[in-house]
Amino acid sequence: MIEIKNLRKTYGANIVLNDIDLTFKPSKLIGLVGKNGAGKTTLFKCVSGLETYDGAIHLKPKESIHKIGYLPTNPYIMSRITGQEYLQLLCNARNKSLPKKGANIFNLPLDEYAENYSTGMLKKLALTGILLQGNEIFLLDEPFNGLDLESNIKVNLILEKLKAKNKTIVISSHILDSLFKICDEINLLVNGKIEHFNQGDGYSKIEDVLADSNFKQNLDSIL
Repeated sequence: MIEIKNLRKTYGANIVLNDIDLTFKPSKLIGLVGKNGAGKTTLFKCVSGLETYDGAIHLKPKESIHKIGYLPTNPYIMSRITGQEYLQLLCNARNKSLPKKGANIFNLPLDEYAENYSTGMLKKLALTGILLQGNEIFLLDEPFNGLDLESNIKVNLILEKLKAKNKTIVISSHILDSLFKICDEINLLVNGKIEHFNQGDGYSKIEDVLADSNFKQNLDSIL
């Protein structure tokens, strides 16, 4: 579980996260949405320890700090490392053994260098790595971005499996339909603040916030 209290993050005079209070509970698929630059990635980096911040972030149990699997929007993987070596590296970081069978869930060419991987393949490799680590918390930044239809289906199956295993899962995405279908709750980040929506609230309200009134007026004028 992740408990966030009075979280504040600024870059100079720019307030990105403004006294945010949030709780991410396990066994739920929790969505995080907002316009580009709203602070979704910054929030993930604060929780995973990659950014400094003011306020408090508590992980329960405390040992979870060593079991966070963070999937960036564009994972950085050294170009001259093979997929197999990358997975071994991530397993070593958690003192885990790399399974001899079944680890290649996306059927990637693990004997090839990462420089030969497409954007979607790199994302699938990075996701596979954090799954093999046995993490308890998963922060997935745009996990569907750049993936084909088959891979999107597989990611949905992975998310359901993590939920069933009592993991804490937070997903950001600009593909709202994907989140609407799978998430138990969604948090909307606007102007540094969080607005919380449960599934029963009607996620259409989120679309109303993200599609500004000027756009709708302009659309009415041309159609």
